[in-house]
Amino acid sequence: MVLIDHHLLSTSRAMTQLDQFLIRAEALLARLETILPQANAEPDWQAATAFRWRHKGSGGGQAGGYLQAVGHISDIALSDLHNIEIQKQQIDQNTRQFVERRPANNVLLTGARGTGKSSLIKACLNQYAAQGLRLIEVDKDDLAALPDIVDLVSARPERFIIFCDDLSFEEGESGYKALKVALDGSIAAQSDNVLIYATSNRRHLLPERMSDNASYKTTEDGDLHPGETVEEKISLSERFGLWVSFYPFKQDDYLDIVAHWLSHFGCNAEQIAEARADALRWALQRASRSGRVAWQFARDHAGRMSAGGK
Repeated sequence: MVLIDHHLLSTSRAMTQLDQFLIRAEALLARLETILPQANAEPDWQAATAFRWRHKGSGGGQAGGYLQAVGHISDIALSDLHNIEIQKQQIDQNTRQFVERRPANNVLLTGARGTGKSSLIKACLNQYAAQGLRLIEVDKDDLAALPDIVDLVSARPERFIIFCDDLSFEEGESGYKALKVALDGSIAAQSDNVLIYATSNRRHLLPERMSDNASYKTTEDGDLHPGETVEEKISLSERFGLWVSFYPFKQDDYLDIVAHWLSHFGCNAEQIAEARADALRWALQRASRSGRVAWQFARDHAGRMSAGGK
């Protein structure tokens, strides 16, 4: 009887030690799961036409990255964008080629702020979403995850525009080289169903300094050649197949955009004419006659009109 009790006691101790080991192992695995890169989860492709790249935790980069569906997107249409007809035609044509599975280029949209660069890309999404176009917005800090994003969507039947808004870099930022590789610097060919559309106030995406001029060299026949510093600064822009430039609006262009948005918000022709002076003062206060300023004025003015204000 004593032998039996001793055997049971030994078995009980062994079971307790095993339970403690399993608890510690589960805790260790839980900690490892937060450190190790996680498989990119498939989003619900039917939930939206636009997505944002997000990452779990505070580490950033690729670990735990996923696509988050955007529930509410801007309903802006191509017809809402005035006085950028040449730019609109170029972007629309390139996007149509892409959606129709014909050759198309990555696009860099540069120039004056508030002139419709980002709005034009959103309008193209609304124009071609029914034909399978999808938009993925990626922050500059997450550009290192571009290979993961491309892998995630490469087998999908939809056509994806990776959208980088208000893009600019400082010297030495890692995202700069990551974007260069994604555009035209990897041993792997760019996926057929992915293009990159980026907007920036800088055409060359890196700050340009007076000291850069010192790197230019003159050959014996008088030709001027940029040095390595300048070559590096323009190398990223050159990887975009299509450059589209935007310029500040003239006064009449600005007032035309104001009239369009006031009409959109329900103002009649007489009210639009009466708002002209206020629209000019609004632009003067902001030192800008951009499309964004025109839209902001129209929202403010139409809102006050509907409330009976002045």
